[in-house]
Amino acid sequence: MKNVTDSFVYLGHWPSAGSFGFNTDILATNPINLSVVFGVLIFFGKGVLNDLLDNRKQRILNTIRNSEELREGAIQQLENARARLRKVEMEADQFRVNGYSQIEREKLNLINSTYRTLQQLENYKNETIHFEQQRAINQVRQRVFQQALQGAMGTLNSCLSNELHLRTINANIGMFGTMKEITD
Repeated sequence: MKNVTDSFVYLGHWPSAGSFGFNTDILATNPINLSVVFGVLIFFGKGVLNDLLDNRKQRILNTIRNSEELREGAIQQLENARARLRKVEMEADQFRVNGYSQIEREKLNLINSTYRTLQQLENYKNETIHFEQQRAINQVRQRVFQQALQGAMGTLNSCLSNELHLRTINANIGMFGTMKEITD
C-alpha cells in the first residue's frame, strides 16, 4: 500500500518527461489509469448516461400511463359487463316469471278448451240419445198404428157388407163435396 500512496504524494519524484518507458508497477499505475478512465467516462459519458436514463424514465412513465389507461379501460369494461349481466339477469327473471305466467295461462286455456270439448261431446251424446229415443218412439207408434189399422181393417172387413160399404163411401164423397164448395 505504500507504493500506492507514494505515487500520489510524491509527484515530483517521477522521472522527467525526457525519458519514456513502461511502468510495470501495477499497484502504482492502476489507480492513475482508473482515475483517468473514470474521469473520461464521467466527462464524455455523462450526457449519454443522462440520455439513456431520460429515455428509460420516459419509457417507464409511458408504460405506467399505458397501464393506467388499460386499467381504466378494463375497469370500464368490467362495469359494462356487470351492467349487462344485471340487465340479462333481470330479463331472465322476467322471462322466467312471464314463462310461468304463460305456462299457467296455457294450462288454464287447455283445461277450459278440454272442458268445452267435453261439454260439446256431452251435448252431442244427449242429442244422439234423444234422437234415438224419438226414432224408437216413432217406430213403436208406426207399428202400433199399423197394427191398429190392420185390426180396424179386419174388423171393418168382417163387419161391413157391400151395402154398408157403399153408403160409407157415398157419405165420405158428400163430405168432400161440401168441403170443396166451402173452400171455393
